[in-house]
Amino acid sequence: MKLSARSKKIQPSATLAVTALARELKSAGHPVLSFSAGEPDFTSPPSAVSAAHEAIDRGETHYTANSGIPELKRAILSYYKAHFGLEYAASELIVSNGAKQVLYELAQSLVDPGDEVLLFAPAWVSYAEQISMAEGKPVAVDTVGSGFIPEGDVVRRAITDKTVGMIINTPNNPTGVVYGPDTLATLAGLARAHDLWIVYDEIYERLVYGAAKHHNILQIAPDIRDRVIIVNGVSKAYSMTGWRIGYALGSKEIIARMDALQGNLTSNASSIAQWAAVGAIEGAEPEVELCRAEFERRRDMLCGMLSGINGLKLLSPDGAFYIFLDVRDTPIPDDIEFCRRILEDKHVALVPGAAFFAPGFIRMSYACSEDDIRDGASRIKSFIESL
Repeated sequence: MKLSARSKKIQPSATLAVTALARELKSAGHPVLSFSAGEPDFTSPPSAVSAAHEAIDRGETHYTANSGIPELKRAILSYYKAHFGLEYAASELIVSNGAKQVLYELAQSLVDPGDEVLLFAPAWVSYAEQISMAEGKPVAVDTVGSGFIPEGDVVRRAITDKTVGMIINTPNNPTGVVYGPDTLATLAGLARAHDLWIVYDEIYERLVYGAAKHHNILQIAPDIRDRVIIVNGVSKAYSMTGWRIGYALGSKEIIARMDALQGNLTSNASSIAQWAAVGAIEGAEPEVELCRAEFERRRDMLCGMLSGINGLKLLSPDGAFYIFLDVRDTPIPDDIEFCRRILEDKHVALVPGAAFFAPGFIRMSYACSEDDIRDGASRIKSFIESL
């Protein structure tokens, strides 16, 4: 059977691959601790579950409007007005099967062959693959030397006559860094000056810790509204990864393009999952804050346990639920080899930084139990000391 050249170029998700391998080893009886998954370990909030049950009982089991049910759209629009002071119309919003599908549709709608799109590395693994699937070129702008924060001069030098846009992700996966107002103003200024669009992925916006504060870029630069597409969803804040509900807010023109693409791709997102999302957005604020506080406590505990390990360096994250560990001064500075060896020797599953354009680093999720965090940190310490 002939396979397309396009399909042969697609690389599997490194995070999903590590998670799958960890599950295989665990099912074979090995005492594996996985710190690779990018999902909260809490159950979905009662308001979401109740809303789903009620929708099933009402018979809400048919096709919905392609871009989302009116009730969910109203809930999302109200949320953005209340939290960010941003007002959008229903025609400027589309609901999809998770934020990953939203990002795929955006790549297909915004990128032509040969177009360049800026990513601020370390960057989430699927951004580059989705740009490549649209026959564009992902351009990784290195931020390792500036504390994982993009610097204006460095970004400016990466812009060419082929650059069409940039993807901003804050709070950031994999680093946990939160971009401040000055950084967002700088990036907005570059988009304005060079006629670039911005995909603003704020899927972790509710998971911010300590004195850090998340800002939507349109709060900083409202004049660039027509060139910004906001991406969000219920997966991270509401512990609803399996429900697969993501959404985008943007101009009518881009939302209409995404709507047409989605109509030929999947049609609407699951009707029951949409109703569950309504329940979450409208009724789960207490659970969101409880989860946020628990993640902050886990972050502090894990950072404290890892900070004294010889050769290991870390920057305490301000958001999301990942720590990005620098292993370049350990006896195994190669991140891929480090992850392979520690999985084999200590049964600890981590994600190599090379998957995020950051060789020499590893991503460790703390979306797991306190016991796993303590045991995992102990195994990492034991592994490095044994080298």
